[in-house]
Amino acid sequence: MKVLILSRYSNLGGSSRVRIYQYIPYLINEGFDIKIAPLFDDNYLIYYYKYGIRKYKDILYYYIKRLFNLVKIKKYDLLWIEKELLPFFPSWIENIIHLLKIPYIVDYDDAIFHNYDLNKSFFVRNLFGKKIDKIMNYASLVIVGNDYLAERAKNSGAKLVEYIPSAIDIEQYTIKKYKKDKGIFKIGWIGTPPTSESLYLIKDVFKKIISLFEYRLILVGSGNVNLPEIPIEVREWTKETEVGDINDFDVGIMPLYDIPFEKGKCGYKLIQYMACEIPVIGSPVGINNNLIIDRWNGFKPATNDEWINAFYELYLDHKLRFKMGQAGRKLVEQNFCIQVTASKLIKAMKSVL
Repeated sequence: MKVLILSRYSNLGGSSRVRIYQYIPYLINEGFDIKIAPLFDDNYLIYYYKYGIRKYKDILYYYIKRLFNLVKIKKYDLLWIEKELLPFFPSWIENIIHLLKIPYIVDYDDAIFHNYDLNKSFFVRNLFGKKIDKIMNYASLVIVGNDYLAERAKNSGAKLVEYIPSAIDIEQYTIKKYKKDKGIFKIGWIGTPPTSESLYLIKDVFKKIISLFEYRLILVGSGNVNLPEIPIEVREWTKETEVGDINDFDVGIMPLYDIPFEKGKCGYKLIQYMACEIPVIGSPVGINNNLIIDRWNGFKPATNDEWINAFYELYLDHKLRFKMGQAGRKLVEQNFCIQVTASKLIKAMKSVL
């Protein structure tokens, strides 16, 4: 069974690594013959994360390279496309693949359709507003990471929709060792520079709790953030150190703006925190509502005062942190680890073939 994986990024890209690359050993072991052809490589991501700039001449090169990768697609039994083949380009190629009767899977862990249908540009909205719906409709299988994405896929007329949450390898996540002494309370966040914008949502909360207790805000992978007067420690993300960094947190956070795009998030950072038995605090938006069971494995504050109370309560009570952490780990072991989701993915792929 020959499968061509057309991922958005190389293994350095978080979404591609989580949704695709970590499953490859399972697929190979199941007899799949895998070839991977990412759209953007490590060099693109390193430059973008460092400078926040996309060089259009490089993008043109990557687009041409992808077109060359599509020349021999007929020799594959199945294509696995992450999100879309070419961003901000019509769905013509996906349509051609559909007409050639080459089955393809498309995977979503973000509401990227809102990049088009809610774009500020009238031109973009009208030219690409229905692009992702068409791709979903052409696909033999649409894999989604949450209910919001699943609803969009079903409304597009997708033939088959499978919910497979973003998941971690539970064997790689060690459990935090709790200490009774308070010390400096460590509030942690992990992500990428583009997603660090969400931290500004609770900047006033960070300023307020300084008067309540001593804390440090540890940001892993955020790059430079502009939060003056707040005790921040920025750490570079690496695959080798991310679990150790999370174990350094006393609480893991996931603030989200209550906007349509954020409802497409799949809560991966919450899953990472919980896998290390870290209690979580997240905005009651999108999948956060499903992952966080209030006062069981974390808190879902809707206002600044509720955020402040959640931080203060966890700071005061190390037993509560331990109890919530255990509950979160159990939830991940049961539903959000590749040891559970890999078999679902393989079964879904075989159903297409």
